[in-house]
Amino acid sequence: MPKIALFWHRRDLRQHDNAGLAAALQSGLPVVPLFIYDREILDLLPSRRDARVTFIQQQVEQLARQTEQAGGTFLAVYGRPLEVFAELARQFEGAAVYTNEDYEPYAAERDAVVAAVLQAHGATFHSFKDQVIFAKNELLGKSGKPSKVFGAYSKAWLAALQDEQLAAFPSAGLFRAGNLARLPAAPPRPTLADMGFEEFEQFVPAAELPEAALVKNYHLTRDQPGLVNSSTRRSVHLRFGTLSVRELMRQARELNPKLLNELIWRDYFMMLLWHYPFTAIESYDPRLRRVPYRNNEEEFRAWCEGRTGYPLVDAGMRELNQTGYMPNRARIAAAGFLVKHLLIDWRWGDQYFADKLLDYDMSQNVGNWQWMAGTGAVAAPWFRVYSPQNQLDAYDPQLTYVKKWVPEFGTAAYPKPIVEHKFARQRAIDTLRAAYRAAE
Repeated sequence: MPKIALFWHRRDLRQHDNAGLAAALQSGLPVVPLFIYDREILDLLPSRRDARVTFIQQQVEQLARQTEQAGGTFLAVYGRPLEVFAELARQFEGAAVYTNEDYEPYAAERDAVVAAVLQAHGATFHSFKDQVIFAKNELLGKSGKPSKVFGAYSKAWLAALQDEQLAAFPSAGLFRAGNLARLPAAPPRPTLADMGFEEFEQFVPAAELPEAALVKNYHLTRDQPGLVNSSTRRSVHLRFGTLSVRELMRQARELNPKLLNELIWRDYFMMLLWHYPFTAIESYDPRLRRVPYRNNEEEFRAWCEGRTGYPLVDAGMRELNQTGYMPNRARIAAAGFLVKHLLIDWRWGDQYFADKLLDYDMSQNVGNWQWMAGTGAVAAPWFRVYSPQNQLDAYDPQLTYVKKWVPEFGTAAYPKPIVEHKFARQRAIDTLRAAYRAAE
């Protein structure tokens, strides 16, 4: 077989403004785009009806159609990456593999092993920064370590930003027949049924940039869950790379500094997870690794099902269960209630969100859960316990959001609060204070 470049799509399911794809198309080798339905991930999913798998498969099929229309071949394989690349390296001797960096612990370990396997077969592995503006060691504090204060990181991020870092990569213009390989025979792409999944669609907004008016008002609407357009709703597209983060950052820089700040948080959490991969499964703060969480399973089920007796928490959980989405303020209320009011381990909540959220992103999820629990590298004070009632009064005073998702609220059918706020607040503070003292 002729020597080719394989471009491995992962968290970048697009052809436009794609750093790694642009590099592959400029390599001088004919390019074959590739997607691997990774069994190391998919086989662990709790349900065969997963909206994310449906979304990914739809995007992969769209990429395949676009590749074929441009005169190339798109490969899609269901398997384990090491086995897939060992076979591809045997078929395409001396191939070059291009991809974009992924900063999650499993991905970092996988990529190191894939690179070694390819090298053993005379192939090369090239990875590029694409899903963030600054990554890994590019923005460290004066100590040479990641900043523990987001304000300092954000200030450094803005000071280091150059216009060219938000410029689009020319992958779309290069994606044409002369740069693509047409293979004589390619295996059929797997369907959802082939992989043992059922189709399960959820509402997903278009991958285009949000309307300018939505971005301009973002700082005014992001904490109003009752509004139809309370956020950009582009998180799922950032997660799977159907929208370039550079595109959205350019728009945010022009129209709304608050949205840009939230996107900087995204860079920050990815950087923290890369530096501290253990935080995916363990609290960053060693003093809070042995908190005697209550972990009451009945109360956890009530939280999962949206029947805690606190309407903002319940509305958020019910929307999550039905749609795979949850507004920002409802996420804060629900997460804070679980870890503080119910004293349930933040990892239980993190895993539930991982199973349910269509836009689930490990770095953002872990970062925010540990922030709420007070256990993270950057964290809310451990003694801060939000009042669910105050949150409701401030962010859904007309009960627009609550009435949509908890229609029985205000009737005898709605449950009483599972725990009294004042009591739960003091219990959380006392428990966490004791954990700190025990660790001294």
